[in-house]
Amino acid sequence: MAPRLIDIGINLTDPMFRGNYHGKQAHADDLEQVLLRASRAGVDRMIVTAGNMEDCHSAMDLVKDHDHLFMTVGCHPTRCSEFESHKGGPEGYFKELKDMIANPPAKGKIVAIGECGLDYDRLHFCPKETQQKYFERQFELAEESRLPMFLHDRNTGSDFTALITKHRSRFTNGVVHSFTGTLEEMKIYLDLGLYIGINGCSLKTEENLKVAASVPLDRLMLETDGPWCDIRPTHASFKHLAKMTPEEQAVYSPPSKKKERFELGSMVKSRNEPCTMGQVLHVMASLHGMGAEELASVVYENTRKVFFPTQQ
Repeated sequence: MAPRLIDIGINLTDPMFRGNYHGKQAHADDLEQVLLRASRAGVDRMIVTAGNMEDCHSAMDLVKDHDHLFMTVGCHPTRCSEFESHKGGPEGYFKELKDMIANPPAKGKIVAIGECGLDYDRLHFCPKETQQKYFERQFELAEESRLPMFLHDRNTGSDFTALITKHRSRFTNGVVHSFTGTLEEMKIYLDLGLYIGINGCSLKTEENLKVAASVPLDRLMLETDGPWCDIRPTHASFKHLAKMTPEEQAVYSPPSKKKERFELGSMVKSRNEPCTMGQVLHVMASLHGMGAEELASVVYENTRKVFFPTQQ
């Protein structure tokens, strides 16, 4: 039996999980196969991350039909211009988000506010002033709902930290997901009482590995951020996967084929899935010098406590 895992960030509303890449249908919809592989890999809960209003609606439709799927509600920094282009204006967009939170597809299905934050690597999608303005507005969602926050920070200097510090009293808890920052940045987040989310993108370089090895176990969460952030042979973390047994390899790294040669039941090459959670787990266990099952138990409890406080 694979140890129990919770994927705190999986973009299951992305068309790739329906076989559609850049607007073109490359193969059959295989989402149910993706979920089946995740279940075999011990991933018993997944949080579907919503990046804008369309994602929120798609996630609502998806999670209501799957007991083990949950979701966030919010607006990604690169999509914050949608507040102003919305037919009802910023207040109309904001009200729609609030209405979703007040009317979940089922009790307990909406577990966080997000994905929200700042992203200065992709300012061509949304200016920093717009990002900052509507990131601040989303603290109101967290304050009213008492839900934790699912946070995004990319190359923002001190701006993200300043806003989090300013509004820290307004939200109960939170995780900075897909963390790729420095040890100093991580310490600031920890001092603010936040958790650190680690995925394949968090483990690319030797410097990344040093930081990841320093994440306190009681503040660690794991994720895939699929269909992106897979661990690749060029990454510093890849060598740690050699410690997996053949049985673990079969579960966490199933055979894959290019999308042009798609076969139902196989993973699609370079399309990350929640079943690869075990890869991230094994890298982190290796970095911390402990067994994968022991680490899985710790991380599972961290995640349950923040996102599923009334569940076991």
